[in-house]
Amino acid sequence: MAKIDWGRHIEAWRVSGLSQAAYCRLQGVSPRYFRKKLQADRASASASAQALIPVRVDSAATGVGMVLHTPRGYRLELPALVSPGWLAEVLQCLG
Repeated sequence: MAKIDWGRHIEAWRVSGLSQAAYCRLQGVSPRYFRKKLQADRASASASAQALIPVRVDSAATGVGMVLHTPRGYRLELPALVSPGWLAEVLQCLG
C-alpha cells in the first residue's frame, strides 16, 4: 500500500474550493481519516505559530521595508512604513 502524502492533500483541498467530502470522494481518500489528519495539521500549525522563527536582517537598501518568507514558499514584500498593527493582523491570519 502506497504512503499517502496528507500534507499535499490538505494543501490541495484548501485551494480547491471543494467541501472536504467532495474532495475526498474525488481523490478516493477516507473522509474520516482526512478529518483526523486535518485536525493534526491544524494543531501542529497552531503550535508552530507560537514558536520563534529565524529572522535575517540585511543592511542592503532594497527599497522594500520588509520581505517575509513562509515555510510554504510564499513571499510578502512590505513597505517600510507598514503599520505594526496591520502587520500583526496579517501574520495572525496567515498563522
